[in-house]
Amino acid sequence: MIPLNQRLKNVSKYIIGDCLADIGSDHAYLPIYAIENNLTKTAIAGEVIKGPFEASQRSVAEQLLGKVIDVRLGDGLSVLDDSNKVSTITICGMGGPLIAKILNEGQSKLRNKPRLILQSNVQSSAIRKLLPAINYTIIDEEIFEEKGHIYEIIVADYSKQPDIMSEQALKFGPVLLSNKNEYFYKKWQHELDSLFKIKNNLNEQQHATRLVEINKEINLINEVL
Repeated sequence: MIPLNQRLKNVSKYIIGDCLADIGSDHAYLPIYAIENNLTKTAIAGEVIKGPFEASQRSVAEQLLGKVIDVRLGDGLSVLDDSNKVSTITICGMGGPLIAKILNEGQSKLRNKPRLILQSNVQSSAIRKLLPAINYTIIDEEIFEEKGHIYEIIVADYSKQPDIMSEQALKFGPVLLSNKNEYFYKKWQHELDSLFKIKNNLNEQQHATRLVEINKEINLINEVL
């Protein structure tokens, strides 16, 4: 059995269907865990760099799961065939803008309408902005802390008429806004403190435009706190 950290265990709760594709797979730990715990039947582990690709191959071989986990080398969703029968795609441990870029560039691989489970380390708003454009609606979100880092998970399903989100929902998360927990408050209070520090170091004449942006951010955060 592969030991899985809490972050990926939280991600695994949302896996559905018979085939998981984990993009940027980090030793294929999540696909291995998903197979061993009967969360899915087959999996694809995608890696863009040769070293991590070989590490994932080794992990899969050590667990004797080569027949059900296919480790593939390629950029983003390019590791998926156009005819793929993937039911869940996970993209974890990256920044929100990079996850959004991977999805945007790989739209042709979403024809099977898989569930998307996206765990970003920063700037989740970039993902939320993209989802309606690729016909996806957020059905669940989670915010939690592990080893001093606060993480967010966004779970989205295909929708012909995706929800249009307000500016607040895009920034803070529609589900997280209606279920604010201690980590939500901790994250945004920290963000607020950082913005005040930046603001105090700016010159009103030289940085007028940036100050307007920062004041807008501060007001947005204050409204939800």
